[in-house]
Amino acid sequence: MSERVGDWAPAEFERHGRELLAMVREHFESVREVPVTVPRTSAELMDALRAPLPEAGEDFARVLADTRDRVLPHVVHWNHPSFHAYFANSASFPGVLAETLTAAMNVNAMLWKSGPAASALERVVLDWVAELVGYPAGADSVLVNGASLATLYALAAARDAALGDDVRVNGVPAGATLRVYTSEQAHSSVDKAAITLGIGQANVVRLPVDEHYRLRPEVLEEAIRRDLAAGAVPVAVVATVGTTSVGAADPVAPVAEVCARHGVWLHVDAAFGGFWRLAPSLTDAVEDLSPADSLVVNPHKCLYVPMEATVLHCRRRGALARTFRLVPEYLTSHQDADTVDFMDLSPQLGRSFRALKLWWVIRSFGRAGLARRLENSVGQARWLRASVERHPDWHCPVTSLYPLVCLRFEPAALRGRRAEVDALNAAVVEEVNASGSAFVSHAVVEEGYVIRVSIGNIHTTHEDVERLWELLTAVAARLSPAPAASPAA
Repeated sequence: MSERVGDWAPAEFERHGRELLAMVREHFESVREVPVTVPRTSAELMDALRAPLPEAGEDFARVLADTRDRVLPHVVHWNHPSFHAYFANSASFPGVLAETLTAAMNVNAMLWKSGPAASALERVVLDWVAELVGYPAGADSVLVNGASLATLYALAAARDAALGDDVRVNGVPAGATLRVYTSEQAHSSVDKAAITLGIGQANVVRLPVDEHYRLRPEVLEEAIRRDLAAGAVPVAVVATVGTTSVGAADPVAPVAEVCARHGVWLHVDAAFGGFWRLAPSLTDAVEDLSPADSLVVNPHKCLYVPMEATVLHCRRRGALARTFRLVPEYLTSHQDADTVDFMDLSPQLGRSFRALKLWWVIRSFGRAGLARRLENSVGQARWLRASVERHPDWHCPVTSLYPLVCLRFEPAALRGRRAEVDALNAAVVEEVNASGSAFVSHAVVEEGYVIRVSIGNIHTTHEDVERLWELLTAVAARLSPAPAASPAA
């Protein structure tokens, strides 16, 4: 009898799906007993996973068991309540289930006709996101896979707006010097975009920041005037709301005024900072994002949506399509005025049904529920900052509106010895991460090396943050060359 061809039977799929969901449930029921990560050398990891190419199909129970026993112990658990590195993105359960359905349907939302419900739902959730972050209605918007590519796409449209339609056919004119302006705190994706677009990394003008690590509008004005006088072409300014290192926010309104005076495109990278206005205590304190010509916000960073889900808004109607729309005969379609072919708004053709997970998450929690959860993270970060500032050997060299806490351990015996304090803080990060009890990252600010604690995972509780603080202080005290002081009461 010949081996069966075709897929699993639907009943078999359901049975294995239940097995998988049971494994996921068990993981989260005991997640605080699971190490955030277990350090392994690359050789150890490859030895654990390397195997001959299977000739015959294997039983799914074995595949699932090997995943549980050989793969999951070696991942960094970003969806762990004690993961506080980089930005603490998290996947909520409604989003996880939506991702499962999306994979099952395997819709390609490139054209309206290739995925009408997916495209229509994308329009709905893009409007919802614009309302959540305070961006004007009616913008051209698209879901993409990450903020770095969103910035690339926005700067491509800005380049073409600065140079005219001829650039599509003939490229950047020989001898033209194109300039992009941003702060020295901006994300490396700005440089990568300049490299990719032929602008060149040398033409990314990284400007000095103020004492709060924000872009200075008067310095930006001077740089643009100087370049105009020299014959350069200012393409765009990239302002950041929620910088990676310290969670600073550039002053969007004054920067927008500078851009308006010189006719320069303003792109705002609010990948991290965009959604925190929902937290009631921050609503009146955060930057207004509405002046941006283009804006990126990341539902997969702050809105509990599984990766990858990033929103690019562009209030310059038609600008994205002028850069990216290219329709060969095999992709032509007849559409009415309300349809959108999302392939026209970025270089990507094949596009997954990203909108479904946003739709499920936003509907499952509602605006009020999202606001409560974001406010909870803000409160946890405030508690940690207060605890740090009460300790005589710890302090926060820089603060942020957002739940990103930068802290530094500096025992009295090492005051004024920056290199030694830097090394001590780096050792604290290494030991905390090696413990598996938590995972943090670092940044370097004017004062020196700081430990970054990002709070925002939907599973993180106040008790988790308390345990992190206890771990940090215990490790620091053990590594300190002199007895550490006791925390203030």
